[in-house]
Amino acid sequence: MWIKTALLTVLLFMLQGCAAGLNATPAEQRTAINEMRQQVLTELYREKASARPEVASAPGYAVFSNANVNLLLASFGGGYGVVRNNRSGADIYMRMGEVGVGLGAGVKDFRLVMVFHTEQAMNRFIEQGWAFGAQADAAAKAGDKGAAVGAEASVDEVTIYQFTEAGLALQATIKGTKFWVDRKLN
Repeated sequence: MWIKTALLTVLLFMLQGCAAGLNATPAEQRTAINEMRQQVLTELYREKASARPEVASAPGYAVFSNANVNLLLASFGGGYGVVRNNRSGADIYMRMGEVGVGLGAGVKDFRLVMVFHTEQAMNRFIEQGWAFGAQADAAAKAGDKGAAVGAEASVDEVTIYQFTEAGLALQATIKGTKFWVDRKLN
């Protein structure tokens, strides 16, 4: 029963498109994504004050919200976000999906912030959008209660911050993540 509930939760989240809901207009979806971005950045700056000048001085950054389900040997997830070009002020709205293999169990809702240290890294992300990697984490969090082991990494001229919003998960997976431009919102 737990597995069916977890799969249903992720499928509904992925079908929903974004926090604004299934019937939301593109303008409402963009507003919801922008609000999520502000909330995530506020939390990042509270947790790591040095990130504020890093984000402000970078050519650009991205903020994503993702839901992930781990079922024994498989991991699935999906989400949405936005890339901000700090030079032009332009926003590019994007989607993400991921699949992985490895040991794990649980469901988690996490946020991802990517800081692009070069214009080329940002453009490569927008145009190609692929990311492969390994992940190991533990999370048991609901609102302000509980704890989650977060991650910070620098890869290919990009610093990546990840933190769990809510969930219960223990996993060690190898996964591929695809980011792509959301044509309906741009």
